[in-house]
Amino acid sequence: MSPSALISPLPPSLDQMAVAPLQLGVLASGSGSNFEAILTAIVQGHLQATVKVLIYNNPEAKVADRADRWGIPKVLLDHRTFGQREDLDHAIVSVFQTHGVDWVVMAGWMRIVTPELINAYPQRIVNIHPSLLPAFKGIRAIEQALTAGVAIAGCTVHLVEPEVDSGRILMQAAVPVLPEDTPATLQARIQVQEHHIFPAALQRLALDG
Repeated sequence: MSPSALISPLPPSLDQMAVAPLQLGVLASGSGSNFEAILTAIVQGHLQATVKVLIYNNPEAKVADRADRWGIPKVLLDHRTFGQREDLDHAIVSVFQTHGVDWVVMAGWMRIVTPELINAYPQRIVNIHPSLLPAFKGIRAIEQALTAGVAIAGCTVHLVEPEVDSGRILMQAAVPVLPEDTPATLQARIQVQEHHIFPAALQRLALDG
């Protein structure tokens, strides 16, 4: 098997096709590498979308610096300042509505979302998860895979439902687990595939209208 294998085929090049661009609001908690992969795909003409705003919940998150470099509006909503998860999600919805967002992208958002957000964007919230769902849901998916001794790991782009990591699968990529793998080395190879399939799955949604 090659170092990675797509389970769902990519759509053909669509650079010249007239497709209404997705109006994206991005949620991120960390470094923002998937956020930047999406922006790069847009600039290169592989994804017909506009990132309207980034919301991040960690004041130290490096994704904020990426937003500055790309000129993307950013809003810090520190989850520690909200009494309940629903209060945070209500604030998220308010920001997204103000910026004209019609699709929500969870690009490394390390918070469980509530019906407050899900009901505002039904079947329009997209997440990336570092496993081949339905295997290894929840946190530390890569560590779960290594503990289980599987030969194949990977990543999944899926729609978000109230049950964690349970929504409709849009695209997956498989990554072989090597005998010498650690969580860090396997994560690095999975992340390469995340950067490939996340924009491709979003483009497929743009095609579907």
